[in-house]
Amino acid sequence: MTARPERFTCGALRADAIGGTAELFGWVNRRRDHGGLIFIDLRDRDGITQVVFNPEHPSFPLAEKLRSEDVVRVVGAVRARPEGTENAKLATGAVEVGIEHLEVLNRSEVPPFQVNVEDDVDESLRLEYRYLDLRRPRMQRNLRLRHRIVKAFRDYFDERDFVEIETPMFIKSTPEGARDYLVPSRMHPGTFYALPQSPQLLKQICMISGFGRYMQIARCMRDEDLRADRQPEFTQLDVELSFVTQEEVMQMMEGAVAYAWRGVLDIELPAFPRLTHAEALRRFGSDKPDMRFGLELVDASARFTASEFVVFRGALNAGGAVLALRYPGGASLSRRDFDALTESAKLFGAKGMVWIALGAEGVKSSAQRFLDDATVEALRVDTGAERGDAMLLFADARDAVYSVAGKMRLEIGQRCGLRDPAKFAFCWVTEFPYLEMDEESGKPVPAHHPFSAPLPGQWDLIDSDPFAMRAQHYDMVLNGFELGSGSIRIHDVTLQKRIFTMLGMSEEEIEDRFGFFVRALRYGAPPHGGMALGIDRIAMLACGEENLRQVIAFPKNQVGRDVMMDAPSPVPERLLRDLYLRSVAPSAESAR
Repeated sequence: MTARPERFTCGALRADAIGGTAELFGWVNRRRDHGGLIFIDLRDRDGITQVVFNPEHPSFPLAEKLRSEDVVRVVGAVRARPEGTENAKLATGAVEVGIEHLEVLNRSEVPPFQVNVEDDVDESLRLEYRYLDLRRPRMQRNLRLRHRIVKAFRDYFDERDFVEIETPMFIKSTPEGARDYLVPSRMHPGTFYALPQSPQLLKQICMISGFGRYMQIARCMRDEDLRADRQPEFTQLDVELSFVTQEEVMQMMEGAVAYAWRGVLDIELPAFPRLTHAEALRRFGSDKPDMRFGLELVDASARFTASEFVVFRGALNAGGAVLALRYPGGASLSRRDFDALTESAKLFGAKGMVWIALGAEGVKSSAQRFLDDATVEALRVDTGAERGDAMLLFADARDAVYSVAGKMRLEIGQRCGLRDPAKFAFCWVTEFPYLEMDEESGKPVPAHHPFSAPLPGQWDLIDSDPFAMRAQHYDMVLNGFELGSGSIRIHDVTLQKRIFTMLGMSEEEIEDRFGFFVRALRYGAPPHGGMALGIDRIAMLACGEENLRQVIAFPKNQVGRDVMMDAPSPVPERLLRDLYLRSVAPSAESAR
């Protein structure tokens, strides 16, 4: 009886297998004809193995007809590659398989793009043929790394006695901020479920229920405009703990990320630096600062209090500020280059920009006649600029000028090659404002959500100065991206209702939207807090990608469509009737 060949993946064979017989399954990555021989690079998720067909072998005519992405089974002898033909780029590059048997399991049509090379393929085409795109090594690597990160998180929290609890996907609509995705109920005509934007209230109820330590890899949905780092449905690591302080939650979450980075990326992370919200804005012009590089903003207002430059003086007289930013090596830019940079600043909301070039031949500036040598030298010292650098100046209302200067800091960092995707710079941002003004309604709204507790000693500000309140809220930031937010929650029902009332809710509104939660708080709710981290963003940054779609198996495109499945799409009229619904869209095409 012939011994059954040993099965291997296409990335497993090494020199120690020479002399044996191997069985391999996979896709034809590439076929090459050389000197009468046919070479097939056979690919699976684990790697590539070279299979050699001799013209005398019965399978040779079948091998001649193989095309890329055909699915085959091969059996053959494992042997060393001839001297000089080894491929050091492949883990299997020291061996090859001499064919003994070939079986074609399935044929492939000609793919619309090459799967076996990392060409720059139009993303719409990649998403339409996502099943082919996912075969590419880059996508395989990204999704497997994502899997390992999620597993590391689960392991970390399991080791610390957390219970993973699945919360429902059909919940009550309690909209705050983004729109809910609504699901009509056939059994209860005229009523709707909402898909969860987060399990926020449910995980708090888990604390009221006495579980103490909850975690979940949660799927969430928000009906909002898309961008490169946002999708309508997303995955988050959701965590909640009872009887904890803000410091304890932050240590737990920082430990989880350090555990994943150590186990998955083999990187030992240092302690995360901490900044208050006010400090982050002052130094970096952003509440999610990119800490991979310096170039901190400098408040240069004091240098221009007596300036004759009307733009600067006008901003300062109105209570605004003048900010300075160093541009390393910027003195080499031409006037045309500085004009283009000024246009970039205007796209970020600037009213204009003043540049000062510290060139080898002296100082040049777009506001030369308003700048004396003493002011330029003072600015140079303030910003840390050196000969060969440039300094950029911005003036406006304080919030506006810090926003613009912060965005220009990122632009300069990118131009100078300081935003290295292989570098991971984490930080914490704390003490966020509790309230902000909603631009559409003109009413105060929570900067995050109304279940966060204010900082100790600030409850009295609710009546006297609510916009001065700061929350026991904390964000984890990586390379200029917010990974997630958390807070210590309000566990006292009276205090929770004070927040609702401050936000203008009547007793009827509180009961309609949050009655179930308010009732739960009355039954011995423990002090508790937690956090949620975005798995998609974490995976994107860990993989060195710039787009979430590179780390999600089946994402939506820029306008929220799944072009592979053609969704969303119209449904038969009878299904709408079953749900007591009627479409008022002008046409199916316009709905797209």
